Amino acid sequence: MADQDLVLGNPGLALGQSHDLVISEGHGLGLGQRHGLVLGHPHDHDLGLGQAHSHDLMLGHSHESQLVLGHHHHHHDHGHDDGEELALGHNHDPDQDALAAQNHDLGLSDNHELALADTHDLGVDHNLDQLSVDQEQDLALGLTQEMLQGQLVVSQVLQARAVIVNPDHQLSVGQEFADVKSCRRAIRDAAIACHFEIQTVKSDKTRFTAKCAAEGCPWRIHAAKLPGVPNFTIRTIHETHTCSGINHLGHQQASVEWVASSVEERLRENPQYKPKEILEEIHRMHGITLSYKQAWRGKERIMAAVRGSFEEGYRLLPQYCEQIKRTNPGSIASVYRNFDDNCFQRLFISFYASIYGFVNACRPLIGLDKTVLKSKYLGTLLLATGFDGDGALFPLAFGVVDEASDENWIWFLSELHALLEANTENMPRLTILSDRQKGIVDGVDFNFPTAFHGFCMHHLSESFRKEFSNSVLVNLLWGAAHALTAIDFEAKILEIEEISPEAAFWIRQIPPRLWATSYFEGTRFGHLTANIVESLNNWILEASALPIIQMMEYLRRQLMTWFNERREASMQWTTILVPSAEQRVSDAIERARGYQVGRANEAEFEVVSSHEGSVIVDIRNRCCYCRGWQLDGLPCAHGVAALLSCRQNVHRYTESFFTVANYRKTYSQTIHPIPDKSLWKESSESNQNGENQIAIVVNPPKSLRPPGRPRKKRVRPEDHGRVKRIVHCSRCNQTGHFRTTCAAPV
Repeated sequence: MADQDLVLGNPGLALGQSHDLVISEGHGLGLGQRHGLVLGHPHDHDLGLGQAHSHDLMLGHSHESQLVLGHHHHHHDHGHDDGEELALGHNHDPDQDALAAQNHDLGLSDNHELALADTHDLGVDHNLDQLSVDQEQDLALGLTQEMLQGQLVVSQVLQARAVIVNPDHQLSVGQEFADVKSCRRAIRDAAIACHFEIQTVKSDKTRFTAKCAAEGCPWRIHAAKLPGVPNFTIRTIHETHTCSGINHLGHQQASVEWVASSVEERLRENPQYKPKEILEEIHRMHGITLSYKQAWRGKERIMAAVRGSFEEGYRLLPQYCEQIKRTNPGSIASVYRNFDDNCFQRLFISFYASIYGFVNACRPLIGLDKTVLKSKYLGTLLLATGFDGDGALFPLAFGVVDEASDENWIWFLSELHALLEANTENMPRLTILSDRQKGIVDGVDFNFPTAFHGFCMHHLSESFRKEFSNSVLVNLLWGAAHALTAIDFEAKILEIEEISPEAAFWIRQIPPRLWATSYFEGTRFGHLTANIVESLNNWILEASALPIIQMMEYLRRQLMTWFNERREASMQWTTILVPSAEQRVSDAIERARGYQVGRANEAEFEVVSSHEGSVIVDIRNRCCYCRGWQLDGLPCAHGVAALLSCRQNVHRYTESFFTVANYRKTYSQTIHPIPDKSLWKESSESNQNGENQIAIVVNPPKSLRPPGRPRKKRVRPEDHGRVKRIVHCSRCNQTGHFRTTCAAPV
């Protein structure tokens, strides 16, 4: 190797253009993408061999020493790290065979960048845990005695990073933007895509200058406004980075505005897109880790632009009510506010199509229920629903109040009474089902004094379940509620008492006339529960998180769709009764075939069966001693047997609201759509006398919904019978809660 002396000394270290560095097979040298490896400073360090010879720098092992090329840092992939240094050291490992070179040329270009020929595979073996040379794969330069005589000098290694931007975020001189805001947004997106942060040097209406936030990095960009036009153009840009980019998981430019713009399209398609899912997508797409609050605020910003803000919803309530009454004549829409500060207090809405259907074709049965809103401000949605001939829920009226207090329930029932009284000549004797909260009881007694008011069995059974946590007892309670006779009812209560005397005592404290079928005086038509919220949970739950106008619009659209779908479905029915009633009558006819019927006169019959004994039926008064006919409104099996024995049409002895004709009448009216809020007239309009009306201003409620998940009220078994300590709130001077849980207005 006399002609291949590698001279290392003070003057410099350089490779000629025609000299190849041969690396044996299996030794991969991995470099990060878009990184040039520069050895030394270009002015005072040259690595060269004589131009007259072809010098191959073989990967082998000298008898005395090896020149090892290695990294000071461990790397598990082929990404770059600006903190890397290329070191030359000695490794004394004699008596190893030289490795043959196989067309792996490694040279230095004129600008001192370490490059590979196009035919070489530059990469890192994925089976290696670090980019290093171990005992079996030493990357060495064989040194001759002449080379060892000189002093080995290796200059500092710098790593330059040339940024290659995605075409969507490409920045170039002469590029134009509509305004300075668009210019800033484009530069911000490019910085995030290339994983470096920027620092604004100058930003005003006519110019924008920014530089890389890393100290000493030369990257810089300058944009300015074109003369005579509003457009901005990039004047100068220094694209080279000498920094390592960001070395943390976040990004200074990843603001809430950027998060909002990044997920805007997805949120418009799916408003239920959760902040947690936003965090995961941004980390997957951009490699950035954000806080949950940033994702939540970004979503709220987009949703406010899409659906309007919560504050705007309250402000537009008067106009919204006017639009309901204009597009749906006969509807009731009223908003109430506190006159001291104009804060929202109550809202009542009932569409004329619902009023007409309930008064003219529905069963005289109303269920009352409530659900807490999940919006920004505290509130409760009150609901009153009827039941159509097929047994489906028929929403009649909606109310929004700050809380489900006794006073608000009394107000809601007074509005409901006024609604029914204004649309019917003779107020029907109603049956009302609820959880019998004190305000509901007082409201029903005052506004519907002749109504039968019973417990909703869903609420009653849930209270019973929480108290005793025994599914067997709960099933027996439901059996007692369904019992048609007092004897059957008492039998179920005795079964409960045998298992738990405490449970029997608990249930006996509630009068049976309020919940048991055998004692209830009104007609529930087989409905023991209102169960409104649970039945409508799929769309009420989603609506409850929206601003108040968007929530009411969500409910209106659902009703509009229901009315249309049920109206069209009923047009395909060819039977006399609705499908559910038709099926029950068919089952009763099948059971009646095994009965023996004796006739006393034109109306009274005796029906005998081997397993039920003798039952008396009166077809004129449509009643049976089993009480099934009276309670359901459809002839029971005994009544059907009596009717068939005298050749009567069974369908003529059913209640009118079970007929298909009445069902079609229930949904005969249309709930009309409401135009977009951009078409509403928010300005004051002139009344009939030509005087200007003062615009009504409605502010949001003062009470915000507290953050976090609502606390559950858990009752421990050991707390039964324990006297609770009275607590006092130092904020509102009321008892029953602490300052930290106070929900009083600020």
